[in-house]
Amino acid sequence: MDHQPKFFENLSGAGKAIGVLTSGGDAQGMNAAVRAVVRMGIYVKAKVYFVYEGYQGMVDGGDNIVEVSWESVSSILQVGGTVIGSARCKSFRTREGRLQAACNLVQRGITNLCVIGGDGSLTGANLFREEWSGLLEELAQTGKIDAEAVKKYAYLNIVGMVGSIDNDFCGTDMTIGTDSALHRIIEVVDAIMTTAQSHQRTFVLEVMGRHCGYLALVSALACGADWVFIPEYPPEEGWEDTMCVKLSQNRARKKRLNIIIVAEGAIDCHNKPITSEKVKDLVVQRLGFDTRVTILGHVQRGGTPSAFDRILASRMGVEAVLALLEATPATPACVVSLSGNQAVRLPLMECVQMTQEVQKAMDEGRFLEAVRLRGRSFENNLNTYKLLSHKKPDAELPKTNFNVAVLNVGAPAAGMNAAVRAAVRVGITEGHKMFAVIDGFEGFARGKIKEISWGDVGGWTGQGGSILGTKRTLPAKYLEKIAEQMRTNNINALMVIGGFEAYLGLLELSAAREKYDEFCVPMVMVPATVSNNVPGSDFSIGADTALNTITDTCDRIKQSASGTKRRVFIIETMGGYCGYLANMGALAAGADAAYIFEEQFDIRELQANVEHLTEKMKTSIQRGLVLRNENCNENYTTDFIYQLYSEEGKGVFDCRKNVLGHMQQGGAPSPFDRNFGTKIAAKAMQWISKKLKETYRKGKVFANTDDSVCLLGMRRRNLVFQPVAELKTETDFVHRIPKEQWWLKLRPLMKILAKYKTSYDVSDSGQLEHVAMLPKEAVPAPI
Repeated sequence: MDHQPKFFENLSGAGKAIGVLTSGGDAQGMNAAVRAVVRMGIYVKAKVYFVYEGYQGMVDGGDNIVEVSWESVSSILQVGGTVIGSARCKSFRTREGRLQAACNLVQRGITNLCVIGGDGSLTGANLFREEWSGLLEELAQTGKIDAEAVKKYAYLNIVGMVGSIDNDFCGTDMTIGTDSALHRIIEVVDAIMTTAQSHQRTFVLEVMGRHCGYLALVSALACGADWVFIPEYPPEEGWEDTMCVKLSQNRARKKRLNIIIVAEGAIDCHNKPITSEKVKDLVVQRLGFDTRVTILGHVQRGGTPSAFDRILASRMGVEAVLALLEATPATPACVVSLSGNQAVRLPLMECVQMTQEVQKAMDEGRFLEAVRLRGRSFENNLNTYKLLSHKKPDAELPKTNFNVAVLNVGAPAAGMNAAVRAAVRVGITEGHKMFAVIDGFEGFARGKIKEISWGDVGGWTGQGGSILGTKRTLPAKYLEKIAEQMRTNNINALMVIGGFEAYLGLLELSAAREKYDEFCVPMVMVPATVSNNVPGSDFSIGADTALNTITDTCDRIKQSASGTKRRVFIIETMGGYCGYLANMGALAAGADAAYIFEEQFDIRELQANVEHLTEKMKTSIQRGLVLRNENCNENYTTDFIYQLYSEEGKGVFDCRKNVLGHMQQGGAPSPFDRNFGTKIAAKAMQWISKKLKETYRKGKVFANTDDSVCLLGMRRRNLVFQPVAELKTETDFVHRIPKEQWWLKLRPLMKILAKYKTSYDVSDSGQLEHVAMLPKEAVPAPI
């Protein structure tokens, strides 16, 4: 449906005052949310106030509620925790406390609150909103405020953002802080794996999450743990024996280490706690393995926020201000949240009730219901984990007599190996014989193909690059030889994991079907490229890891620039013609500008950026950061921009340049890429099985329709299979990018947060949805 774009220019915050507070446990990314609320609030001409120390500061008033400026939130984007403090507040739970808080807000004219916290904090805010008019009347009766104030500040608007590492809030796929906590856990697991391997040890890791098993489950998926204990899915009666048998089988398969992950709220089916110590004692007594316990504790809450959390929090912060500007007395308190790749608004109390339902279901032993209530993302993670962690005995596996080959094509991307592992293991579970092709289409033509087993892919999730080897070569010049190899090895289906070359490769293979029957088999592509330039998918495996590398580097460069003062850095990122990394890197790092191919720019714009930075140097923020996509303009090169800035900024700032290069393709995959790669490849493999059954006729597989060559991509809220032939019209083949890219809508966000005047299309936001309406059987969210 074609909607008329709706811009926020006509939403003015003039005369409004917004209070922002963080409450409950801290989470990485809260500062990014605070920064976005403050800057967006000031941008729309509202007054913005910090409320220090959560609700305690609201009750105490005084210096705890302070009006802030643009510069107040400078340099906090990369800081973990919350700079405005958070405290658990007993007095706000009493009516007297809330009365005092209302008085403090009214004195400053604050009738819009943005609360960043967990379900407890948000429930408290909702109660405050419901009592508001009664509180004001009581204040007027006691003479604390006048009748005019009661009229003027008659109603309170509340918008919540969920900041919690536990990801235990229903209605949102990811809460602010969850991705960063996963980063901390995975860093520890990766480090522990090397020492465990050296000594043939078993490690029991306890992770946080209160009564929610999300962190445990996703980290188990992301590191290929042998066993995981979570509160929503307690192990069956007799689990002790089952676990010990599995651990000893893994040792017998030459696996030198075992990793067991325990959620802090883990229970058995009788609601009795399962502790990490109990698990350790069990392994030592039954198996005599050298076993150690590591309790991660508050490490998980600390450290710098990941790129995902910064972008999530920035998007949510801006959305929260829009929601407050549009709110009326009839609007219920809402939560801004993420569903798939879309910002949504949900009624706060519906989310809270559903969150409480989960706990109730667990208390009453209705565990399947608890898993369902946690949402589609959680359910999907659990099903994928169950699919990949336990190999059935060969006798119990079905035998399909189909041979499926997996190959990597294009440049290496972190997360490719996790995708290969998932594909191989799901394929084996479905009864197929799995083959690995070494070195892409070139290796295929040369006959570099071998059968690959369940055990061969053990420990692959955390490995960067491409273990199978990958090449950019397209199949067109090797068609004859590839067809011969497919015939020789009797390959019945292909899974290609790669970037734009993989997409072109599948188009070439399907075009060659007329000449070669061997290519008349189901083929599926899983997008994996740091550039995120594949049509048909909002995300590709590897882009998140590259984004984190860029963000980390920018953080260090900003620190260096802050030290020297009056310095501007020009940073060149990869991506071919696709500006995803430059644009999103700029949003995550708090850059002043990002030059990309998709948005043409000229010398006037470069001049305006220099003037903007010159103005900025007069403030207390005396540093600048500019990102440039490698192919954004053939004449305005990184050197040209560096020289222009150096000349124009003489006497005001000096300039440095930095080309990030191939470090963006390396490194251990981020939790997002491991998980996304695992889930998307597992789903692609299940599609292959379905297609093989559909196209098997008279003893052979024959598939020659367009819908038997598909790309599996993430589209807004769903994972969808799309025939590659249909994606041709969506592709700019000259510049190797999709014609339409979702992230361009976030470009104004980066500009607003860097103090540029711009127009921002808000047509997608503004509709309040209902939690119950979220599709139950829908496909997974990105994480």
